[in-house]
Amino acid sequence: MSELETRQLRYFVAVAEELHFGRAAERLGIAQPPLSKAIRDLERQLGVQLLTRTTRQVSLTTAGQTLLADARAVLDAAAAAARRARRAGHPEQKLRVALKADFDAGLLPLILDAYDALPVELVLGGPGDQVPALRDGRADVALVPTPFDGHGLDSEVLVTGPLLVALPAADPLAARTTIRLRDLAGRRLPNGARADSGNATPPPPGSALVKDLSQLFNLVEVGEFVWFLPAWVARRFPRPNIAYRPVPELAPAALSVAWLAESRSPAVAAFVRIAQQVAATPQLDSPVSGRR
Repeated sequence: MSELETRQLRYFVAVAEELHFGRAAERLGIAQPPLSKAIRDLERQLGVQLLTRTTRQVSLTTAGQTLLADARAVLDAAAAAARRARRAGHPEQKLRVALKADFDAGLLPLILDAYDALPVELVLGGPGDQVPALRDGRADVALVPTPFDGHGLDSEVLVTGPLLVALPAADPLAARTTIRLRDLAGRRLPNGARADSGNATPPPPGSALVKDLSQLFNLVEVGEFVWFLPAWVARRFPRPNIAYRPVPELAPAALSVAWLAESRSPAVAAFVRIAQQVAATPQLDSPVSGRR
């Protein structure tokens, strides 16, 4: 069996995602007959059936489902490799740092003041966007709040602090000094989970609820949901219509610096080293604790 080409994988992914040859051909900008032939040739090359075709529908076989997952990963890796190569060949080198604005625990300005290896370009995104930015080559290093998928990454914890719950100031629970998870029964989190589950996973990247931090606060104020957030974020945004209360059952929040495990960049290593040094230096009136 000869090796697969990225063109073949791109054609297959389009058909597998659309489950319609006509729509897939339109998406790819090619005619349908050569696309159908390319998929048949791919099946012959692999010796397995990838798609079940009828006059009414197209569906994936078990082999097709397996190839779809792997093909997406290969195409993403190829795109990331091309992006990194173009950047490496650019005459003006930069270090791209991914982060969620206002989730840096106040460390970013101090890190940038001390970092002089390369010019820094910030890659801003919502919660959950930083790890994909590392993997697809848009960023070299990231400041990432927990939890996150660390597969293929190296990371170092910079700061830790309690998670608080944000809820409307008029909510009866706001009269309490401490809140238990069971007290939050019936309320929802921005990620759609029940608040009493304690699931602090960020909302999906691209969710309408996470495009703007002020929108999150506004939705909390009107009782649309409650929100678990690090104490350092709550301290930065005091709002008269929102109460922040500790939830002792929640694991502490942490902010980490993360980078690809395969990275050998001296500029990335310098950024990580400086980030650790800054985090280990006691900051006046800091709401978080540095890693010692």
